[in-house]
Amino acid sequence: MALFDRIEAENRDAVRPLAARMRPRTLDEFVGQRHILAPGKLLRRMLEADRITSVVFYGPPGTGKTSLAELIAKHTRRTFRSLNAAAAGVKELREVLDRARDEVCTGGQRTVLFIDELHHFNKQQQNVLLPDVEEGVIALVAATTANPFFALIAPLLSRSQIFELQPLPIEDVVQLLERSLTDTVRGLGSKKVTATPEALEFLATICDGDARRALSALEIGVLSLESNKTILDLAAAEESIQKKQIRYDADGDDHYDAASALIKSIRGSDPDAAIYWMARMLEAGEEPRFVARRLVISASEDIGNADPQGLILAQSAAAATEFIGMPECRIILAQAATYLALAPKSNASYLAIDAAMDDVRNSRLLPVPIQLRDGHYKGAQRLGHGDGYEYPHDAKEGWVPQDYLGVDRNYYEPVERGAEIEMKRRLNDLRQRRRESLGGK
Repeated sequence: MALFDRIEAENRDAVRPLAARMRPRTLDEFVGQRHILAPGKLLRRMLEADRITSVVFYGPPGTGKTSLAELIAKHTRRTFRSLNAAAAGVKELREVLDRARDEVCTGGQRTVLFIDELHHFNKQQQNVLLPDVEEGVIALVAATTANPFFALIAPLLSRSQIFELQPLPIEDVVQLLERSLTDTVRGLGSKKVTATPEALEFLATICDGDARRALSALEIGVLSLESNKTILDLAAAEESIQKKQIRYDADGDDHYDAASALIKSIRGSDPDAAIYWMARMLEAGEEPRFVARRLVISASEDIGNADPQGLILAQSAAAATEFIGMPECRIILAQAATYLALAPKSNASYLAIDAAMDDVRNSRLLPVPIQLRDGHYKGAQRLGHGDGYEYPHDAKEGWVPQDYLGVDRNYYEPVERGAEIEMKRRLNDLRQRRRESLGGK
Protein backbone atom coordinates (compact mmCIF):
# COMPACT_ATOMS: atom_id res chain seq x y z
CA MET A 1 0.00 0.00 0.00
CA ALA A 2 2.90 2.33 0.86
CA LEU A 3 4.35 1.71 -2.59
CA PHE A 4 1.12 2.74 -4.30
CA ASP A 5 0.85 5.81 -2.05
CA ARG A 6 4.37 6.84 -3.01
CA ILE A 7 3.67 6.36 -6.71
CA GLU A 8 0.45 8.36 -6.42
CA ALA A 9 2.28 11.19 -4.64
CA GLU A 10 5.00 11.20 -7.30
CA ASN A 11 2.40 11.36 -10.06
CA ARG A 12 0.70 14.31 -8.35
CA ASP A 13 4.01 16.13 -8.00
CA ALA A 14 4.71 15.58 -11.69
CA VAL A 15 1.67 17.58 -12.75
CA ARG A 16 1.83 20.26 -10.05
CA PRO A 17 2.93 23.66 -11.38
CA LEU A 18 6.29 25.07 -10.35
CA ALA A 19 4.72 27.64 -8.02
CA ALA A 20 3.03 24.86 -6.03
CA ARG A 21 6.15 22.68 -5.91
CA MET A 22 8.36 25.53 -4.73
CA ARG A 23 6.27 26.54 -1.74
CA PRO A 24 8.54 27.01 1.29
CA ARG A 25 8.98 24.06 3.62
CA THR A 26 10.44 26.08 6.50
CA LEU A 27 10.29 29.64 7.80
CA ASP A 28 13.86 30.16 6.57
CA GLU A 29 12.77 29.31 3.01
CA PHE A 30 9.90 31.78 3.10
CA VAL A 31 10.70 34.89 1.06
CA GLY A 32 9.24 38.33 1.77
CA GLN A 33 6.81 39.69 4.38
CA ARG A 34 9.65 40.64 6.74
CA HIS A 35 7.36 43.12 8.47
CA ILE A 36 5.51 40.19 10.05
CA LEU A 37 7.98 37.28 9.72
CA ALA A 38 11.41 38.70 10.55
CA PRO A 39 12.96 37.34 13.78
CA GLY A 40 11.16 38.86 16.73
CA LYS A 41 8.05 39.83 14.76
CA LEU A 42 4.66 38.75 16.06
CA LEU A 43 3.75 36.12 13.48
CA ARG A 44 7.15 34.44 13.62
CA ARG A 45 6.98 34.30 17.43
CA MET A 46 3.50 32.78 17.21
CA LEU A 47 4.68 30.13 14.74
CA GLU A 48 7.84 29.22 16.60
CA ALA A 49 5.98 28.95 19.89
CA ASP A 50 3.03 27.09 18.33
CA ARG A 51 0.70 29.68 19.79
CA ILE A 52 -1.49 30.28 16.76
CA THR A 53 -4.77 31.94 17.64
CA SER A 54 -7.26 32.97 14.96
CA VAL A 55 -5.46 34.88 12.21
CA VAL A 56 -6.45 36.32 8.85
CA PHE A 57 -3.86 36.69 6.09
CA TYR A 58 -4.97 39.49 3.77
CA GLY A 59 -3.20 40.57 0.59
CA PRO A 60 -2.97 40.29 -3.20
CA PRO A 61 -2.43 36.95 -4.96
CA GLY A 62 0.99 35.32 -4.91
CA THR A 63 2.25 36.94 -1.70
CA GLY A 64 2.41 33.80 0.46
CA LYS A 65 -0.96 33.45 2.19
CA THR A 66 -1.39 29.74 1.39
CA SER A 67 2.30 29.08 1.97
CA LEU A 68 2.02 30.54 5.46
CA ALA A 69 -0.96 28.30 6.15
CA GLU A 70 1.06 25.25 5.07
CA LEU A 71 3.93 26.33 7.31
CA ILE A 72 1.50 26.56 10.21
CA ALA A 73 0.37 23.04 9.39
CA LYS A 74 3.97 21.82 9.59
CA HIS A 75 4.86 23.75 12.76
CA THR A 76 1.74 23.16 14.78
CA ARG A 77 1.33 20.15 17.00
CA ARG A 78 -2.43 20.23 16.47
CA THR A 79 -4.82 18.66 13.99
CA PHE A 80 -4.79 20.62 10.73
CA ARG A 81 -7.86 20.81 8.48
CA SER A 82 -8.48 22.95 5.42
CA LEU A 83 -11.45 24.16 3.39
CA ASN A 84 -11.83 26.35 0.33
CA ALA A 85 -14.62 28.84 0.92
CA ALA A 86 -15.41 29.02 -2.80
CA ALA A 87 -16.30 25.31 -2.85
CA ALA A 88 -17.42 24.48 0.70
CA GLY A 89 -20.91 25.03 2.10
CA VAL A 90 -22.39 25.12 5.58
CA LYS A 91 -22.69 21.31 5.63
CA GLU A 92 -18.97 20.75 5.04
CA LEU A 93 -18.09 23.50 7.50
CA ARG A 94 -20.27 22.02 10.26
CA GLU A 95 -18.74 18.57 9.71
CA VAL A 96 -15.23 19.92 10.30
CA LEU A 97 -16.34 21.91 13.36
CA ASP A 98 -18.20 18.93 14.84
CA ARG A 99 -15.13 16.74 14.43
CA ALA A 100 -12.92 19.41 16.04
CA ARG A 101 -15.33 19.70 18.96
CA ASP A 102 -15.40 15.93 19.45
CA GLU A 103 -11.60 15.76 19.54
CA VAL A 104 -11.43 18.43 22.24
CA CYS A 105 -14.19 16.80 24.30
CA THR A 106 -12.37 13.42 24.27
CA GLY A 107 -9.08 14.96 25.37
CA GLY A 108 -7.60 15.15 21.89
CA GLN A 109 -5.78 17.96 20.12
CA ARG A 110 -7.23 21.31 19.15
CA THR A 111 -7.77 21.88 15.45
CA VAL A 112 -6.21 24.50 13.25
CA LEU A 113 -8.75 25.19 10.49
CA PHE A 114 -7.43 26.83 7.35
CA ILE A 115 -10.05 28.47 5.14
CA ASP A 116 -8.82 29.76 1.80
CA GLU A 117 -10.64 32.69 0.16
CA LEU A 118 -12.68 33.31 3.30
CA HIS A 119 -14.43 36.30 1.71
CA HIS A 120 -16.52 33.82 -0.33
CA PHE A 121 -18.32 32.80 2.88
CA ASN A 122 -21.52 34.78 3.40
CA LYS A 123 -22.56 36.16 6.77
CA GLN A 124 -24.43 33.01 7.74
CA GLN A 125 -21.40 30.82 7.06
CA GLN A 126 -19.11 33.18 8.94
CA ASN A 127 -21.51 33.16 11.88
CA VAL A 128 -21.25 29.36 12.01
CA LEU A 129 -17.56 29.76 12.84
CA LEU A 130 -18.06 32.15 15.74
CA PRO A 131 -18.92 29.84 18.68
CA ASP A 132 -15.97 27.50 18.10
CA VAL A 133 -13.55 30.36 17.45
CA GLU A 134 -14.71 32.15 20.61
CA GLU A 135 -14.47 29.00 22.76
CA GLY A 136 -11.05 28.10 21.40
CA VAL A 137 -12.17 24.79 19.91
CA ILE A 138 -10.48 25.82 16.65
CA ALA A 139 -7.75 28.24 15.74
CA LEU A 140 -8.93 29.82 12.51
CA VAL A 141 -6.32 30.53 9.85
CA ALA A 142 -7.92 32.34 6.93
CA ALA A 143 -6.61 33.74 3.66
CA THR A 144 -8.38 36.40 1.61
CA THR A 145 -7.60 38.81 -1.20
CA ALA A 146 -10.51 41.04 -0.13
CA ASN A 147 -10.19 43.68 2.57
CA PRO A 148 -11.34 41.83 5.71
CA PHE A 149 -12.76 45.00 7.21
CA PHE A 150 -15.32 44.98 4.39
CA ALA A 151 -15.61 41.25 3.65
CA LEU A 152 -15.80 39.77 7.16
CA ILE A 153 -18.35 40.20 9.90
CA ALA A 154 -17.33 42.38 12.85
CA PRO A 155 -17.50 39.62 15.53
CA LEU A 156 -15.06 37.48 13.53
CA LEU A 157 -12.73 40.42 13.00
CA SER A 158 -12.67 41.24 16.70
CA ARG A 159 -11.56 37.67 17.49
CA SER A 160 -8.81 37.51 14.85
CA GLN A 161 -5.36 38.93 14.36
CA ILE A 162 -5.13 40.59 10.92
CA PHE A 163 -1.85 40.30 9.00
CA GLU A 164 -1.63 42.28 5.76
CA LEU A 165 0.76 40.79 3.21
CA GLN A 166 2.48 43.07 0.70
CA PRO A 167 3.51 42.43 -2.94
CA LEU A 168 7.00 40.93 -2.98
CA PRO A 169 9.93 43.26 -3.76
CA ILE A 170 11.77 42.62 -7.03
CA GLU A 171 14.88 41.28 -5.28
CA ASP A 172 12.82 38.70 -3.37
CA VAL A 173 11.16 37.46 -6.56
CA VAL A 174 14.56 37.19 -8.26
CA GLN A 175 15.76 35.09 -5.33
CA LEU A 176 12.78 32.74 -5.76
CA LEU A 177 13.42 32.41 -9.49
CA GLU A 178 17.11 31.65 -8.97
CA ARG A 179 16.27 29.03 -6.34
CA SER A 180 13.77 27.39 -8.72
CA LEU A 181 16.35 27.15 -11.50
CA THR A 182 18.86 25.34 -9.27
CA ASP A 183 16.53 23.08 -7.26
CA THR A 184 16.76 19.63 -8.83
CA VAL A 185 14.09 18.04 -6.62
CA ARG A 186 11.18 20.47 -6.75
CA GLY A 187 12.35 23.04 -9.23
CA LEU A 188 13.77 23.17 -12.74
CA GLY A 189 17.33 22.22 -11.87
CA SER A 190 17.17 18.98 -13.87
CA LYS A 191 16.63 21.07 -17.03
CA LYS A 192 20.11 22.58 -16.58
CA VAL A 193 18.89 25.96 -17.81
CA THR A 194 20.37 29.26 -16.68
CA ALA A 195 18.73 32.66 -16.98
CA THR A 196 20.35 35.99 -17.71
CA PRO A 197 20.06 38.70 -15.04
CA GLU A 198 18.00 40.77 -17.49
CA ALA A 199 15.50 37.94 -17.94
CA LEU A 200 15.10 37.41 -14.19
CA GLU A 201 14.79 41.14 -13.61
CA PHE A 202 12.11 41.37 -16.29
CA LEU A 203 10.03 38.51 -14.84
CA ALA A 204 10.39 39.86 -11.30
CA THR A 205 9.27 43.31 -12.43
CA ILE A 206 6.40 42.33 -14.71
CA CYS A 207 4.76 40.10 -12.09
CA ASP A 208 4.04 43.09 -9.80
CA GLY A 209 5.07 41.26 -6.64
CA ASP A 210 3.09 38.09 -7.42
CA ALA A 211 5.48 35.15 -6.92
CA ARG A 212 3.03 32.68 -8.47
CA ARG A 213 2.89 34.63 -11.73
CA ALA A 214 6.66 34.99 -11.86
CA LEU A 215 7.25 31.26 -11.27
CA SER A 216 4.59 30.30 -13.81
CA ALA A 217 6.21 32.53 -16.44
CA LEU A 218 9.63 31.08 -15.63
CA GLU A 219 8.32 27.54 -16.02
CA ILE A 220 6.73 28.36 -19.37
CA GLY A 221 9.92 30.03 -20.53
CA VAL A 222 12.18 27.13 -19.55
CA LEU A 223 9.91 24.35 -20.82
CA SER A 224 9.34 26.10 -24.14
CA LEU A 225 13.04 26.59 -24.92
CA GLU A 226 14.32 24.77 -27.95
CA SER A 227 16.07 21.53 -27.02
CA ASN A 228 19.50 22.85 -27.99
CA LYS A 229 19.22 25.98 -25.84
CA THR A 230 20.17 26.19 -22.17
CA ILE A 231 19.92 29.95 -21.57
CA LEU A 232 16.72 31.84 -20.89
CA ASP A 233 17.44 35.33 -22.20
CA LEU A 234 15.35 38.50 -22.09
CA ALA A 235 13.63 37.77 -25.42
CA ALA A 236 12.55 34.30 -24.26
CA ALA A 237 11.34 35.73 -20.94
CA GLU A 238 9.28 38.35 -22.74
CA GLU A 239 7.75 35.65 -24.93
CA SER A 240 6.63 33.73 -21.83
CA ILE A 241 4.37 36.67 -20.86
CA GLN A 242 2.45 37.90 -23.89
CA LYS A 243 0.57 40.65 -22.06
CA LYS A 244 1.06 41.97 -18.59
CA GLN A 245 -1.81 41.26 -16.23
CA ILE A 246 -2.64 44.27 -14.12
CA ARG A 247 -3.81 43.43 -10.62
CA TYR A 248 -6.99 45.40 -10.14
CA ASP A 249 -10.13 44.43 -8.26
CA ALA A 250 -12.89 46.58 -9.73
CA ASP A 251 -15.03 46.17 -6.61
CA GLY A 252 -12.32 46.08 -3.97
CA ASP A 253 -9.30 47.87 -2.57
CA ASP A 254 -7.54 48.38 -5.91
CA HIS A 255 -10.50 50.36 -7.24
CA TYR A 256 -10.88 52.60 -4.20
CA ASP A 257 -7.17 52.97 -3.46
CA ALA A 258 -6.31 54.01 -7.02
CA ALA A 259 -9.20 56.50 -7.10
CA SER A 260 -8.06 57.90 -3.76
CA ALA A 261 -4.48 58.21 -5.03
CA LEU A 262 -5.70 60.02 -8.18
CA ILE A 263 -7.70 62.59 -6.24
CA LYS A 264 -5.00 63.14 -3.62
CA SER A 265 -2.39 63.62 -6.36
CA ILE A 266 -4.57 66.30 -7.99
CA ARG A 267 -5.15 67.91 -4.61
CA GLY A 268 -1.41 67.85 -4.01
CA SER A 269 -0.70 69.51 -7.39
CA ASP A 270 1.30 66.58 -8.80
CA PRO A 271 0.21 66.05 -12.42
CA ASP A 272 2.71 63.21 -12.99
CA ALA A 273 1.31 61.15 -10.12
CA ALA A 274 -2.25 61.94 -11.20
CA ILE A 275 -1.50 60.73 -14.74
CA TYR A 276 0.09 57.51 -13.44
CA TRP A 277 -2.85 56.55 -11.23
CA MET A 278 -5.27 57.37 -14.02
CA ALA A 279 -3.26 55.24 -16.46
CA ARG A 280 -3.28 52.34 -14.03
CA MET A 281 -7.06 52.56 -13.66
CA LEU A 282 -7.77 52.83 -17.37
CA GLU A 283 -5.30 50.12 -18.39
CA ALA A 284 -6.86 47.76 -15.85
CA GLY A 285 -10.29 48.30 -17.41
CA GLU A 286 -11.76 50.90 -15.07
CA GLU A 287 -14.90 52.55 -16.45
CA PRO A 288 -13.77 55.90 -17.97
CA ARG A 289 -16.96 57.63 -16.81
CA PHE A 290 -16.00 56.76 -13.21
CA VAL A 291 -12.67 58.55 -13.69
CA ALA A 292 -14.49 61.49 -15.27
CA ARG A 293 -16.90 61.73 -12.34
CA ARG A 294 -14.00 61.83 -9.89
CA LEU A 295 -12.45 64.70 -11.87
CA VAL A 296 -15.69 66.69 -11.82
CA ILE A 297 -15.96 66.23 -8.06
CA SER A 298 -12.32 67.24 -7.54
CA ALA A 299 -12.84 70.36 -9.65
CA SER A 300 -15.25 71.69 -7.02
CA GLU A 301 -13.94 69.96 -3.90
CA ASP A 302 -10.28 70.88 -4.34
CA ILE A 303 -10.08 73.73 -6.86
CA GLY A 304 -13.39 75.51 -6.44
CA ASN A 305 -13.46 79.24 -7.09
CA ALA A 306 -9.68 79.48 -7.00
CA ASP A 307 -10.05 78.55 -10.69
CA PRO A 308 -13.72 78.42 -11.75
CA GLN A 309 -12.65 77.19 -15.20
CA GLY A 310 -11.64 73.88 -13.61
CA LEU A 311 -15.23 72.74 -13.18
CA ILE A 312 -16.12 73.79 -16.72
CA LEU A 313 -13.16 71.87 -18.15
CA ALA A 314 -13.88 68.79 -16.01
CA GLN A 315 -17.54 68.76 -17.00
CA SER A 316 -16.59 69.14 -20.66
CA ALA A 317 -14.16 66.24 -20.29
CA ALA A 318 -16.90 64.10 -18.73
CA ALA A 319 -19.28 64.89 -21.59
CA ALA A 320 -16.59 64.19 -24.19
CA THR A 321 -15.73 60.89 -22.47
CA GLU A 322 -19.35 59.75 -22.83
CA PHE A 323 -19.38 60.81 -26.47
CA ILE A 324 -16.00 59.38 -27.55
CA GLY A 325 -15.15 56.49 -25.23
CA MET A 326 -11.88 54.59 -24.99
CA PRO A 327 -9.17 54.66 -26.12
CA GLU A 328 -9.28 58.29 -27.30
CA CYS A 329 -11.02 59.64 -24.21
CA ARG A 330 -7.84 58.89 -22.22
CA ILE A 331 -6.35 62.01 -23.86
CA ILE A 332 -9.26 64.17 -22.78
CA LEU A 333 -9.19 62.80 -19.24
CA ALA A 334 -5.43 63.40 -19.09
CA GLN A 335 -5.91 67.01 -20.17
CA ALA A 336 -8.47 67.59 -17.45
CA ALA A 337 -6.39 65.83 -14.76
CA THR A 338 -3.22 67.80 -15.52
CA TYR A 339 -5.15 71.09 -15.62
CA LEU A 340 -6.79 70.41 -12.27
CA ALA A 341 -3.51 69.29 -10.71
CA LEU A 342 -1.80 72.54 -11.67
CA ALA A 343 -4.75 74.82 -10.87
CA PRO A 344 -4.70 76.90 -7.67
CA LYS A 345 -6.50 75.06 -4.88
CA SER A 346 -9.38 76.01 -2.61
CA ASN A 347 -11.88 73.94 -0.65
CA ALA A 348 -13.68 77.02 0.66
CA SER A 349 -16.95 76.18 -1.11
CA TYR A 350 -16.79 72.62 0.20
CA LEU A 351 -16.25 73.82 3.77
CA ALA A 352 -18.98 76.44 3.41
CA ILE A 353 -21.75 74.04 2.39
CA ASP A 354 -20.75 71.48 5.03
CA ALA A 355 -20.76 74.13 7.76
CA ALA A 356 -24.16 75.42 6.65
CA MET A 357 -25.63 71.91 6.48
CA ASP A 358 -24.29 71.19 9.96
CA ASP A 359 -26.10 74.28 11.22
CA VAL A 360 -29.30 73.16 9.51
CA ARG A 361 -29.05 69.73 11.12
CA ASN A 362 -27.97 70.70 14.60
CA SER A 363 -29.08 74.29 15.25
CA ARG A 364 -32.45 75.97 15.40
CA LEU A 365 -33.74 76.67 11.89
CA LEU A 366 -33.65 80.31 10.85
CA PRO A 367 -36.93 81.82 9.62
CA VAL A 368 -36.82 83.38 6.17
CA PRO A 369 -36.70 87.18 6.71
CA ILE A 370 -40.07 88.76 5.93
CA GLN A 371 -38.70 90.89 3.09
CA LEU A 372 -37.30 87.82 1.31
CA ARG A 373 -40.48 85.77 1.40
CA ASP A 374 -42.50 85.14 -1.76
CA GLY A 375 -44.89 88.02 -2.32
CA HIS A 376 -46.38 86.96 -5.65
CA TYR A 377 -49.30 84.82 -4.60
CA LYS A 378 -52.75 86.10 -3.66
CA GLY A 379 -52.87 87.06 -0.02
CA ALA A 380 -49.10 87.54 0.40
CA GLN A 381 -49.52 91.27 0.86
CA ARG A 382 -51.96 90.73 3.74
CA LEU A 383 -49.22 88.69 5.44
CA GLY A 384 -46.60 91.34 4.75
CA HIS A 385 -44.47 88.98 2.68
CA GLY A 386 -41.93 90.85 0.58
CA ASP A 387 -42.50 94.19 2.37
CA GLY A 388 -39.32 96.20 2.55
CA TYR A 389 -37.41 94.23 -0.06
CA GLU A 390 -34.94 96.38 -1.99
CA TYR A 391 -34.20 95.40 -5.58
CA PRO A 392 -30.37 95.48 -5.94
CA HIS A 393 -30.48 96.27 -9.68
CA ASP A 394 -32.18 99.56 -8.92
CA ALA A 395 -29.10 100.69 -6.99
CA LYS A 396 -26.26 102.40 -8.83
CA GLU A 397 -23.67 99.71 -8.09
CA GLY A 398 -26.15 96.83 -8.18
CA TRP A 399 -25.91 96.24 -4.41
CA VAL A 400 -27.83 97.35 -1.34
CA PRO A 401 -27.01 96.75 2.36
CA GLN A 402 -29.84 94.30 2.90
CA ASP A 403 -30.14 91.50 5.48
CA TYR A 404 -30.53 88.12 3.77
CA LEU A 405 -30.09 85.75 6.71
CA GLY A 406 -31.35 87.39 9.88
CA VAL A 407 -28.14 86.65 11.79
CA ASP A 408 -24.47 87.37 11.20
CA ARG A 409 -22.95 84.06 10.10
CA ASN A 410 -20.01 83.53 7.79
CA TYR A 411 -19.76 80.24 5.93
CA TYR A 412 -17.78 81.00 2.79
CA GLU A 413 -14.18 82.06 3.47
CA PRO A 414 -12.20 82.39 0.21
CA VAL A 415 -8.50 81.59 0.34
CA GLU A 416 -5.57 83.70 -0.80
CA ARG A 417 -5.07 81.70 -3.97
CA GLY A 418 -6.07 82.15 -7.60
CA ALA A 419 -9.34 83.89 -8.40
CA GLU A 420 -10.44 83.70 -4.77
CA ILE A 421 -7.94 86.42 -3.88
CA GLU A 422 -10.18 88.99 -5.53
CA MET A 423 -13.33 87.24 -4.26
CA LYS A 424 -12.01 87.43 -0.71
CA ARG A 425 -11.28 91.12 -1.03
CA ARG A 426 -14.76 91.87 -2.38
CA LEU A 427 -16.50 89.62 0.14
CA ASN A 428 -14.76 91.23 3.10
CA ASP A 429 -15.65 94.67 1.79
CA LEU A 430 -19.35 93.78 1.30
CA ARG A 431 -19.60 92.11 4.71
CA GLN A 432 -18.11 95.14 6.42
CA ARG A 433 -20.40 97.59 4.60
CA ARG A 434 -23.45 95.45 5.33
CA ARG A 435 -22.64 95.29 9.03
CA GLU A 436 -22.10 99.04 9.22
CA SER A 437 -25.34 99.79 7.36
CA LEU A 438 -27.36 97.39 9.51
CA GLY A 439 -25.97 98.80 12.72
CA GLY A 440 -23.53 95.95 13.41
CA LYS A 441 -26.31 93.32 13.32
